[in-house]
Amino acid sequence: MWIASFNINGIKARAGQLPKWLEEAQPDVAVLQEIKSSDETFPRGLIEDLGYNLETHGQKGFNGVAILSKRPMFDVSRGLPGDPEDAQARWIEASVEGDHGAVRVCGLYLPNGNPAPGPKYDYKLAWMARLQARAADLIASEEIAVMGGDYNIIPQAEDAARPDAWREDALFRLESRDAFRRIMTLGFTDALRATTNAAETYTFWDYQAGARQRNDGIRIDHMLLTPQAADRLTECTIDAHVRDWEKPSDHVPIRINLDV
Repeated sequence: MWIASFNINGIKARAGQLPKWLEEAQPDVAVLQEIKSSDETFPRGLIEDLGYNLETHGQKGFNGVAILSKRPMFDVSRGLPGDPEDAQARWIEASVEGDHGAVRVCGLYLPNGNPAPGPKYDYKLAWMARLQARAADLIASEEIAVMGGDYNIIPQAEDAARPDAWREDALFRLESRDAFRRIMTLGFTDALRATTNAAETYTFWDYQAGARQRNDGIRIDHMLLTPQAADRLTECTIDAHVRDWEKPSDHVPIRINLDV
């Protein structure tokens, strides 16, 4: 089963690119971030016409996440537990039927947190604490589970072309990386680093200053696997070439293959 994550930076802005990538990559399941659309105005035909089932958790003009799947989905849940007052659409999860059992697929759009320090950074760290609690539950359940999405976290210096430029950014501040490590040490596997130590492996390039042309990128889109999912991991790849298409997102898709 191929499972992908893609921050599309606006479903309507990516009305040409997203179907093209889906037809090329043919993921069985994909989680999308920054759909920037309410559920009511989401252009469902872009996805459903390609044979996908679709579940969205939208928000007008901002944020928003979705899961699409060629296979049946069930037990869909929207919103990260832990704060009933949080109205930002940043979390969706569902179980997807595989050939040999179900996979719990969680799609997330973690807060950016800038400027840091400040209220937005406080929200990011609080959100990560809630994420850690949900992640601990997934570990305890012993499910085949994937948490994929735009984490807005640069885990290590090797995950940025110019790490010194990011030292005080919310994506690379020590508190952010420590919060990410606390989640990882619950027992999760970083799918990309489990399959390659290749340098200059990025998922995001800014639109400004020719960042893509200079490969001035960062790795902030991650697929984290429970031990039961990691045991079934066969491949992880980044579709970096999508960044060179017309009207691209500033992120590119990351995909994993699980033997399920």
